[in-house]
Amino acid sequence: MNKKKLIHQLKIGGLLVIPLILVLLPAGFFDEGQSVCLSVLLLDMECYGCGMTRAVMHLLHFDFQAAWSFNKLSFIVFPLLVFLWGQLLSKEYRAIRRIRSLPESE
Repeated sequence: MNKKKLIHQLKIGGLLVIPLILVLLPAGFFDEGQSVCLSVLLLDMECYGCGMTRAVMHLLHFDFQAAWSFNKLSFIVFPLLVFLWGQLLSKEYRAIRRIRSLPESE
């Protein structure tokens, strides 16, 4: 098997497994614990990204009210993340098809 093809297949596998794991985790999985935001840790101030991970996790589980309370910008960021994820998945799939269509040189 071609090494490049294997690398693209592993990337597609990772792109499919990570969202599946996030969906299988409970919606409140990231709700507890210490903040990792440098703005909170160093300046004791919340930034625009604070709560984004928790909000996106709640959006994945269709808990819109909790997502809104964690970070209102998640309703803009989440669709963009889904779009970029789809673009990356499509790019890797096209790379595999391109490799498959090349003549074997070995």
